[in-house]
Amino acid sequence: MMSFLPEEKIIYIGDDARCPYGPRSVEEVKRFTMEMALALSDMGIKMLVVACNTATAVALDDLRNRFPFPVLGVIEPGARAASQVSPTRRIVVLGTVGTIKSRAYEHAISAISAETVVYPLACPEFVPLVESGQYKQTDIRPIMKKTLEPIAHLDFDTAILGCTHYPLLHNHIQEQLPSGVTIVSSANETVKDVKRTLSELGIANNLVEHKKPIFYTTGGLGEFIEITSDWLKIENPDVRHLIL
Repeated sequence: MMSFLPEEKIIYIGDDARCPYGPRSVEEVKRFTMEMALALSDMGIKMLVVACNTATAVALDDLRNRFPFPVLGVIEPGARAASQVSPTRRIVVLGTVGTIKSRAYEHAISAISAETVVYPLACPEFVPLVESGQYKQTDIRPIMKKTLEPIAHLDFDTAILGCTHYPLLHNHIQEQLPSGVTIVSSANETVKDVKRTLSELGIANNLVEHKKPIFYTTGGLGEFIEITSDWLKIENPDVRHLIL
């Protein structure tokens, strides 16, 4: 998002104190997501991007009904991208327990192509591997193999990374999937939607000026700064604590 829209002011909230959202109830995820959206609304944002598959799956409609600014999620872009690249129309969706239970990807893909076969798989072990940094420090192949074993025998050509943490496990996931399977992340498609919506609504910032992003975390500052620096390769990120 930041590299594609450097002229826009990006404000990000990471709910580290209460993540992961995947195992939580629908009511909790809706409440937490609305709390963060209200905080961002008070900051005067012009668009909200729900950069979490679980939150998108259960809270997107509520957010769109509540706020006057455009609200975009990550599931529809991911479903669209996968549908475009899948020649056999057989797609695997890897996601958190909450995202998979919601069947949001299945509904989104079906709306695009009713004949597409979708194989959903919950991968609750993946987010902790990323959050703890274990995916870089130890051999996680046994965990990856065990988690993805239920789809090993299936015939599919495309896999959606239905969680914003999963792209950091891209190579590990690719290693366990059959040869030739295309892995799709919703990130690039979501950015395209953001850019198009800003332009269509006439609210894009046309001033060519790099804006430094602001990051808020509900958890510890030190850990969040380390994660931000590692994942986004940003030196001295502007990270602030947020109490909800």
